[in-house]
Amino acid sequence: MSRARERRAAAPPEDRAGALKERVYATFTGLAIVLVQLGNVGHLTAERAVGTLAVGIIAISAAGFVAEVIAHTSVHGAFPRGVELATMLRVSGGALASAFVPVLLLLLAALGRLQLETALRAGSIVYIVTLAVIGYLAVRRTSLRWWQQLLALGLLVALGLGVVGLQQLAHAH
Repeated sequence: MSRARERRAAAPPEDRAGALKERVYATFTGLAIVLVQLGNVGHLTAERAVGTLAVGIIAISAAGFVAEVIAHTSVHGAFPRGVELATMLRVSGGALASAFVPVLLLLLAALGRLQLETALRAGSIVYIVTLAVIGYLAVRRTSLRWWQQLLALGLLVALGLGVVGLQQLAHAH
């Protein structure tokens, strides 16, 4: 097992949960950005698509960090320092990883190795598969019966589709 995996496995459950939440937020954000860009692919350059996605994911990661600092300061009456601050940075920074493959695909489009529409479609598939795997693994870890897990996964999918729909509505205007 790598040192990074050992550190993650040894992290307190609330830190692991926070990192997972940040990754889910960033994945939903990235999916919304990619889908909006796909809808406007005829008026978009690959370079602009890369920049928009990168800025969007950096922004959601920064927002997560600021939210953690504000929450900590409010609850504890002090600004986070040392290990607490480093943990917050690591947790919120983990969201950046959610964009690695989609950004790579868009960079390939910017280099002329892939059509922009193909890169955006593939990026959206990567995001959808990521959300599906996270949902599946979350439900699988429960002690629910198989049919209850299936129902729970169906509910997560429906909620996820609702979130994507709302984000599409917000970004389409």
